[in-house]
Amino acid sequence: MTDPNEEIEKQNVEKRSQVDTHTPAEKLADVSLDPEIRSDNETKGIPEAESSLTSDVSEDVAPAVEEFMAVAAEQNEAAAEEIAAQDNNVEVAPYISFEDVSKAFGDLKVLEGVSFFVKPGETLCILGRSGVGKSVSLQMLMGFLKADSGRIRVAGEDICAFNEKQMQEIRKKVTMVFQNGALFDSITVGENVAFPLREKGELDEEQMRQIVKGLLEMVGVAGMDDLLPSDLSTGMKRSVAIARALASQPEAVLYDEPTTMVDPLMAHLLGNLIMRLKDQLHLTSIVVTHDMRLAEKLADRIFFLHEGKAVFFGTMEEMRKSKDPIVQEFLDLDDLVLPV
Repeated sequence: MTDPNEEIEKQNVEKRSQVDTHTPAEKLADVSLDPEIRSDNETKGIPEAESSLTSDVSEDVAPAVEEFMAVAAEQNEAAAEEIAAQDNNVEVAPYISFEDVSKAFGDLKVLEGVSFFVKPGETLCILGRSGVGKSVSLQMLMGFLKADSGRIRVAGEDICAFNEKQMQEIRKKVTMVFQNGALFDSITVGENVAFPLREKGELDEEQMRQIVKGLLEMVGVAGMDDLLPSDLSTGMKRSVAIARALASQPEAVLYDEPTTMVDPLMAHLLGNLIMRLKDQLHLTSIVVTHDMRLAEKLADRIFFLHEGKAVFFGTMEEMRKSKDPIVQEFLDLDDLVLPV
């Protein structure tokens, strides 16, 4: 008698074998990590940071996806103009800002008087070792945690006193890619990506199918629509989570440790993808990481946290010139790590 679990696994293996040659699984098997060979990424099917987001999208769905992305880019440019108009005293007003924000859990002070900002279309990388309050900052931006004091502004609005209904409106503009992907385990990859589209209710089934297919191809997990999240690697789950985030056409995306617990090539792919999203969709981004190499690739500005306190805020060049011993120790240790 055939074991049903064995039959299910056999079907999953067959599906994996049918995915196209642009999937991360194929790339991992085929591409050397040697820098000289990596420079030949185009011949290996690896999107470079400057390549078009839709360059790997199938011809049958490309028009729908290109229109979908164009709408998102125009929306983000309009949002930046609207925010700038709200504050005539600032050349480019911040899209997100923390002003003297503190947060504690009982006697444990997680953030103490933290201030930083992110302008529209920019990427801020929050650096620091594990457990210094980096992810807590993102959770407060999403309204999952409340600040004890200070002000948090998103898209020109102070969200500290917002109720859940008001925060739901903010989450339509700002979405988060969690470290574990936070996909719905009981539905397929395709259904996960389609979820925000169904919530909006603006597209018919065929339009949604095209957008979902195109987004999955765009983030490098083509042909995996019918698989469950449990069938995917950690890196692939994060790619799917990014596709789902894009389906909501956000103005800003928060990434929580996007390259943690993935191999160097997948980290390289994810880093390039985040850069392309910023450049081509004018997305405002915050990337929480302890990976200086990723920050060097992505960041317009760096915010460095240590034991809940702000140690540095500025450009990467300014950070490398910093005389702060904590910053210098972090930089010296990171020089021992291979680049992403």
